[in-house]
Amino acid sequence: MQLEIRPDPAEVGRARRWARSRLAGSGIGADEPLAETLILLVSELVTNAVVHTGCPAVLRLSLPGAAQDDTTVRLEVADRSGRAPVPRCADGDATGGRGLALVDGLADRWGWCSEGAGKRIWCELDRDAESPGAAAAYGSGASAYEGLAYEAV
Repeated sequence: MQLEIRPDPAEVGRARRWARSRLAGSGIGADEPLAETLILLVSELVTNAVVHTGCPAVLRLSLPGAAQDDTTVRLEVADRSGRAPVPRCADGDATGGRGLALVDGLADRWGWCSEGAGKRIWCELDRDAESPGAAAAYGSGASAYEGLAYEAV
């Protein structure tokens, strides 16, 4: 399932409401920690797309079905900007610059890839995991956040 996002900060709230409405039929309760984490990740990734690219984006959400072995939630935000996501080191007073650090700390896996003229940033949450944490890059034991250049805010 997917939602078209306009390059407008008001779209972040609409994306959160849309994601919450999709949880209802997935078997993930709105009060589950996974749901709260998912909504925060939606907020961060959509905000990044809207604020840093100024381009329309597409939010995609893959929720587990009725099958017991299907326990991974996948969130993707694709935009038309070819600029790579750049984690930043925000100082204590900064009001922004922590989005990718939050994704890294909360998702079980995350990464990004080029997609046409733009890119796709994705993250996954394992429903059966005890708590969000070790954000390992897909296919390796390293964090997708490690080794990336930091920019001062």
